[in-house]
Amino acid sequence: MKPITFAEYSKKYDYISMERRDGILLLSIHSKGSIDAPCVWSAKLHEELSYAFYDIARDRENQCVILTGAGDAFCAEMHPSINGLARYSEGRLPNEMFEKMDQAGHDGRNLLFNHLNIEVPMIAAVNGPAFIHAELALLCDIVLAAENAEFQDAPHFPSGLVPGDGVHVVWPLILGPNRGRYFLLTGQKLSAREALKLGVVNEVMSRETLLPRASELAREICKRPPLARRYARVAMTQTLKKAMLEGLGYGIALESLGMMAGVGLRKDRQ
Repeated sequence: MKPITFAEYSKKYDYISMERRDGILLLSIHSKGSIDAPCVWSAKLHEELSYAFYDIARDRENQCVILTGAGDAFCAEMHPSINGLARYSEGRLPNEMFEKMDQAGHDGRNLLFNHLNIEVPMIAAVNGPAFIHAELALLCDIVLAAENAEFQDAPHFPSGLVPGDGVHVVWPLILGPNRGRYFLLTGQKLSAREALKLGVVNEVMSRETLLPRASELAREICKRPPLARRYARVAMTQTLKKAMLEGLGYGIALESLGMMAGVGLRKDRQ
């Protein structure tokens, strides 16, 4: 099979921009139509990122990946259309609800597994608030944060949803079981400095120096032998992959059941 090339996938996404220099891939999530505007999380971005990670993992010319957001936020807002409870309480056909939830579950599983299947070191440059899918940054091997960065799991339990699409795996692993569960159940918001103290991030700096620092680390990583880089990532993600394999599908199923129950309760009250 012919290997995939950077030219084949780097320009095909509406919400993702990619640049590569000397094997270092800079991956930035943004709003559609503006590579400089912060992303607003949507079903389309959810889908695109799952495919983008797959493409990046298949391209063996990638030597290191930097993941960041556009503008002054990593991912702080969510498009209203992604709120399934509101949308499906308006009388839409149940079959459509199941189809869309199945698609969301499919994309959710591939989003995280394809991320972990990237076999080169990954650096997260969290350029601002990360309230939605912050685990995408935390699954990277090195996590840098700007001074204005904040971390929260806003879309799940604070919004009446089960925190089951991977956050229930990642946060308790990083914060510890008790702090992780508290974080998810209370909607706790962590500043960059608090996240540093708790081991969520590795370094905190000004936004102006964030990407230069990420690039500096990436260049150092790229000085190591190719297989040392590749196999280091493979070795260090095995525990995460095992945890995801055991918990992600079950968590998505519970989140879906909770969402369907919420729809039923809303209809009963109408």
